[in-house]
Amino acid sequence: MTKPQIYQLSVGTAFDGLTSQEKRYAHYMAKAAWAGTRIILRQVSPEANGIFDLILALHRLCDGKWESLATHANVNIDELNQFLDYSATFLSNIGNYFGSGDQKIIPDVSQESLNKLASGNPETASLLDNVRESMFRPFPNRLGCPSALTQTTYYLGKDCMEYLKDFSSIAELMEEQGIQPENTRLRRTGSCYDILQASVAEGESGCFLTDTLPGKTIRLVKGDHREELERICQWIKEATNYASNSSQKQMLQQLLESFTSGDLQAYKTAQRIWVNDKAPSVETVIGFVEPYRDPLGVRGEFEGIVGISDSTETKRLSILANMANNLIRRLPWVDGEDGSKGPFEKDLFDAPDFSSVHSLAYCASIIFPGINLPNYNDIRQETGHKNLIFSSRMLAESYRARGLGLVDQSERESFKAHRFHAYYIWVVLHEILGHGTGKLLVESTPGSFNFDPEHPPNNPVTGMPVETWYRPGQTWTGVFEDIATTVDECRAELVGAYLIDEPEILQLFGYNDESDVKADDVVYNMYLQLAVDGLRGLENYDPSTQKWGQAHSRAHYAIFRHLLRDTNGLYTVTCDPTAMSLTVHVDRRMIIKEGKPSLGRMLLRLHIYRCTADNISCRHFYEDLSLIDDDAMIWREIVISKKDPPLVFCHANTFIRNDGIILKEYEPTSRGVIQSWAERQVDEPPE
Repeated sequence: MTKPQIYQLSVGTAFDGLTSQEKRYAHYMAKAAWAGTRIILRQVSPEANGIFDLILALHRLCDGKWESLATHANVNIDELNQFLDYSATFLSNIGNYFGSGDQKIIPDVSQESLNKLASGNPETASLLDNVRESMFRPFPNRLGCPSALTQTTYYLGKDCMEYLKDFSSIAELMEEQGIQPENTRLRRTGSCYDILQASVAEGESGCFLTDTLPGKTIRLVKGDHREELERICQWIKEATNYASNSSQKQMLQQLLESFTSGDLQAYKTAQRIWVNDKAPSVETVIGFVEPYRDPLGVRGEFEGIVGISDSTETKRLSILANMANNLIRRLPWVDGEDGSKGPFEKDLFDAPDFSSVHSLAYCASIIFPGINLPNYNDIRQETGHKNLIFSSRMLAESYRARGLGLVDQSERESFKAHRFHAYYIWVVLHEILGHGTGKLLVESTPGSFNFDPEHPPNNPVTGMPVETWYRPGQTWTGVFEDIATTVDECRAELVGAYLIDEPEILQLFGYNDESDVKADDVVYNMYLQLAVDGLRGLENYDPSTQKWGQAHSRAHYAIFRHLLRDTNGLYTVTCDPTAMSLTVHVDRRMIIKEGKPSLGRMLLRLHIYRCTADNISCRHFYEDLSLIDDDAMIWREIVISKKDPPLVFCHANTFIRNDGIILKEYEPTSRGVIQSWAERQVDEPPE
């Protein structure tokens, strides 16, 4: 395991700017967020909760004085540090698989030394006995459909996913019964399938029979993650007393209803209220949100987020949001001939709430620099969405240049100097215009369309009238299944890269011909990043399963592969397998002439496939672009040899002291990360 790079997600200044009421609201919502830790651990692997208990028990055993524990156990300092690095990496990823890439995290410390560290106490010795084999076992080495090489806890029971043909029938039945999949898991026992629904309430809701699954029964079983959700609800109730307005109180009440009953309609109501709560000082996200780790791409991993607004940067992002309507007209599917945006874009882009926040709590397996929510397309199209940029998380990107070894030696200093400037704008555009654009063609109920089915619009890819759309009850993730999230991320990345050369965008962020970092430098670095990130994406491809482990990585590789095929010499890849050398160069003269039109062609295809529910064409196009050939396998071997250290993030904690709320930040070391989690007390209920 590579030694991690550890960054402190500083939030002290922003927290100090809150009122007493806001601090209490932030405190209780952060407690609710972190209370979901064990849900995430359970969603990662069967052993993750046990490893978590072991790390914290060892910390308690020595009261954080790790050197004294090592001395007493006769373990050398290097082995101790290897265990601490493993522990910090595990805690930051909330599980023993990396949030980005889903590869297994295996400790470098020897089993003998870990045995010695744990042997001095019956509790730690027992905990280690329970997880030792699974901690050190090399396989399953990734998350995915169950096999000798991969595992999942979203689908339980012997050979559960060998019966994939049953899943479509179960999905149809769930749709008929109004059971949405995001907060569920599926368990197979003999001829019975249990839909495990996350809720405080417990019980079975009868047996469902369906003609498409003769001889099999399906049950709804409530109470999955019951204990954690009960604590979450207790903390949310405390937070309700300090909400800033009636909208926040209504949102929290709907969250309580959803987490208690398991009903996602209440959760969706909470999301609609959340979207309309504009620019709060304390921003929150909590629930079963991202489906990246579900092998079928529909069930959500739990996450809890609390952010404190950065008012200065939020103002600039709000200006960009207000520019969005004009910027959308430059996207390749907008015809604009009659003043409208055409059939594949909403006529009016209602500027979303776009905030820059400092992360007080980000309880998730991967901490993104920016997010766009909610993921429900009906809410996005009818009510709107929100964008959040995590400024302290973004700052970590300014301290390192990922993939530097893939850049020619002569360009490395300029790549390092300019990378963050391009990356920041790319992320911002990705969130607001990547995830925020598009109009899905939908038949919402039988005979009710949001377009004229008698005269359907022309498909700009084929030149013929569209032949597919979303039928009643169908959703984006349901139709596109396992490729839905990676295609959506790819489309959003393409939008950001496609628009980054627009002068008013660059000017807004302070880049022009007179600035220290020139506008042209930002654009050049963007196209160099597309190549570097495309190659880096190969880290998260597993040749043994021929599967991609991360939606963004697959997207980056597909974009780079398209640019290589679709442009006439924009990139030059130099590979020397003997010297394990791989570099990529961009011809600056060809960026606008060749690069941007090529991005536009790929973007147009993915957008139209998405809008028209054309899963078949999209799958053919995208799977071909992300297919790994012999050259890519050689590249992958070199990329892995130059892999960047994993990122680990250290969060603050809040405590009630003398009837006030204080904030404590920790040193950005493995010891600091472990201490922060030990003092977080994720199992603690409100007093």
